[in-house]
Amino acid sequence: MSTAGATVGSRLADIVGPQHVIADPALLAPFAVDNKKPSAAVRPQSTAEIAAIVKFAAKEQLAVIATGARTKLGIGLPPRQYDIALDMTRLDRVVAYDPGDLTLSAEAGIPLRTLGGILAEHRQFLPLAVPYQSQTTIGGTIASGVDSPLRQLYGTARDYLLGMEFVTGEGVASKSGGRVVKNVTGYDIHKLMIGALGTLGVITRINFKTFPMPAASRAFVATFQTVERACGMRNRLSQSPLAPMTVELFSPGVADLFSSEAASRIEPNPMPENVISGTRWSFTTGFAGNENTLKRYETDLRKMAEECGAVDVAILGSSQIGPAFARKREFVPIALSSSPAATILKICVVPIKMSEALKAAGQAAETNHLPWVAMARGVGVIYFALLPKERNDETKRQSAQASNQIFAACAALGGHAAIPWCPAEWKDVLKVWGLDRPDFAQMQKLKTVFDPLAMLSPGRFVGGI
Repeated sequence: MSTAGATVGSRLADIVGPQHVIADPALLAPFAVDNKKPSAAVRPQSTAEIAAIVKFAAKEQLAVIATGARTKLGIGLPPRQYDIALDMTRLDRVVAYDPGDLTLSAEAGIPLRTLGGILAEHRQFLPLAVPYQSQTTIGGTIASGVDSPLRQLYGTARDYLLGMEFVTGEGVASKSGGRVVKNVTGYDIHKLMIGALGTLGVITRINFKTFPMPAASRAFVATFQTVERACGMRNRLSQSPLAPMTVELFSPGVADLFSSEAASRIEPNPMPENVISGTRWSFTTGFAGNENTLKRYETDLRKMAEECGAVDVAILGSSQIGPAFARKREFVPIALSSSPAATILKICVVPIKMSEALKAAGQAAETNHLPWVAMARGVGVIYFALLPKERNDETKRQSAQASNQIFAACAALGGHAAIPWCPAEWKDVLKVWGLDRPDFAQMQKLKTVFDPLAMLSPGRFVGGI
């Protein structure tokens, strides 16, 4: 054990007890962020303990990174400094739940899967069908800002997050919003925490609006010869009165990806055969309602697909939806497991320009001799995965060139792109947060307000904030 680790560990033990502190370097590897390990890891159980830890860290000029299940610590730039890992998993309680009022308050360290089980007992759910579903915590889900297939109908977390409690970089326990919809007034400061990777505060408690579970659901799949026709189906659906729960387009290579061993390891339930095509673009949508509603969706979607030039169509029943939806939800970890140097870009454009963005991204990958697959959400968010077969200097150069070309093409379409996932040692070359942002000065001001000493996840966010 290093002297620094022992000293920090001793001070932290005074706050939470020695049994909740790890200072042995051999045991700190799971807390590493981009190959950088902390001097100690600490497991608090209350907001008061977290505030005390942050105050101690601020006084000693130590950097703190909050962690949960550690499934998304690879997002963002490498930390500039990293001294204390704040393991939030002991804050795992449901603080308040009113099924009749459709509101829920939970601590940040509760696993999303546990929360889902509690809600399911009352036929309710949160539309946070995010990657690493079986492991991730609710705090990590919000801090990482990773989205869900269900955003097509329900929006992102900012649309149903009612309030939050958090600890600032000065160790001040703060809160924003409320626990019920009618009490949410004033500035939505808590929404700044979504996707900020813990750079503005340590999330301790989150309040949500919950939703009733649908009565029944189905899925519709249509395949098309070209990306233009698949996107045309999306555009046609958006102009109709239908309001589906999910809409995704998949490139031809995703069929092999979803049937791979890597996919089976991450999501063991087998993917239904021949659901998406290995040679054509696939359009998929999920919908819910009573029997009459389901029949109307099926009739209207078949007609739209025919008008848009679909090669074939299929309807998935209740027994097939689960495994197919799970593969879609876990697209990112499946892609990361399928290549030793997987690099995944998140491309955001207005939906009407998705076809152009997908074509430009595919051309950039192929020009640089890189295999690729893509999943495009109907709202204009594209997850584009470069999947080199080797991890070396040449594939690093190719991935950098391809991503730069994609950034330029995306900017020309009025959109934005970033690289949430890539090899840690490539982050010195790849533009992890994409092109420079015009609102960077405002971001810096917010960082100064919430974390004046810059000791919360320093360097990980846009521009090294």
